[in-house]
Amino acid sequence: MQLGIDRLLAEPDLRRPLRGRRLALLGHPASVTGACQHSLDALMACPDLSVVAAIGPQHGMRGDKQDNMVETADERDARHGIPVFSLYGESRRPTDAMLETFDVLLVDLQDIGTRIYTYVTTLAYVLEGCAARGKSVWVLDRPNPVGRPIEGTILGPGWESFVGAAPIIMRHGLTFAELACCLVDQKGLDLDLQVIPMSGWRPDAAPGFGWPLAELAWVNPSPNAASLNMARCFPGTVLFEGTSLSEGRGTTVALELVGAPDLDFHRLLARMATLRADWLDGCVLRPCWFEPTFHKHAGRLCSGVQIHTDHRGYRHERFRPYRIAALILKAIRLGHPDYPIWRRFPYEYETERLAIDLLAGGTYLRDWVDDRAASPEDLEVRLRADEARWSQERAAWVLYR
Repeated sequence: MQLGIDRLLAEPDLRRPLRGRRLALLGHPASVTGACQHSLDALMACPDLSVVAAIGPQHGMRGDKQDNMVETADERDARHGIPVFSLYGESRRPTDAMLETFDVLLVDLQDIGTRIYTYVTTLAYVLEGCAARGKSVWVLDRPNPVGRPIEGTILGPGWESFVGAAPIIMRHGLTFAELACCLVDQKGLDLDLQVIPMSGWRPDAAPGFGWPLAELAWVNPSPNAASLNMARCFPGTVLFEGTSLSEGRGTTVALELVGAPDLDFHRLLARMATLRADWLDGCVLRPCWFEPTFHKHAGRLCSGVQIHTDHRGYRHERFRPYRIAALILKAIRLGHPDYPIWRRFPYEYETERLAIDLLAGGTYLRDWVDDRAASPEDLEVRLRADEARWSQERAAWVLYR
């Protein structure tokens, strides 16, 4: 297969409309060609293109920030000397000063297929900014590593935040270019949006089911997105950022496992199986122990569970990480009615609303967990309705059939 960036570099006809125009690149460490050259370096070496600026999202253009909510300053690229603007610093939206530097914004970000990934919000903000200033946006498409399955709830009205820019479902099943088309439609933007699609991407092909294993190197899109297994688990495990449980930060497998020092996950997994065993299909849930070196429960031994999709038992269409995460939370509440699940702290520039509600896109998930009378079947009804709605809506934006 060929990435959008590789096609742009290999096909002069695709580049022709860009000649004589000032270009900026929105990228990050995973913005690499199929040969693992950073896209900024490859574009700067292309003689008929003029790249005058670069823009970095959360964690930076070259990848300088490890944790969440650590800002990046504007700087100059050490190799090429061009300005590198930060969209995770003094401003999270493109400023007039940034927009004045270029005519066309090339977007080459590797997404991992989950609504709350902040690169999706950054994409929404740059589309809005470029539409307002008459700038063109070209999206150089990349695989959605978790493929086409959809799951979760759609962001509710009024729940927009930096981890939820639009009414998108948690596991959306779209590539980044398809997401751009979605956002332009949802926000009614008058924008010159161009897409350089991939060639040869087969999202239903085993064993990668979205990620072309043995063809494309895995480069962490963010510091804790360290594997395909993490990307598959993320639509569920990310919810634990809004809880008192560790989501594995401070270990080498962040967001692939969850746990806490004062819980017994052997018992919790047994309770989960009695509540809704079919929600646990498609993966291996391995009880484990871990000790984070930083972040929540640092230096304390935690009982937990690691989710494995890197196993012969993986079933792509049956694996439902959002439901697994929801069932963990429900099992905790039923077994420990007074357990302090919900973490209250400033989260992605929000100080009033609970992080779990921002992540879930509303209060429904938290209300369901805390209501001891609410059953898994009640949540299933809500999830199926949102999933059916999203399945219909996203058909208008799918580029690869």
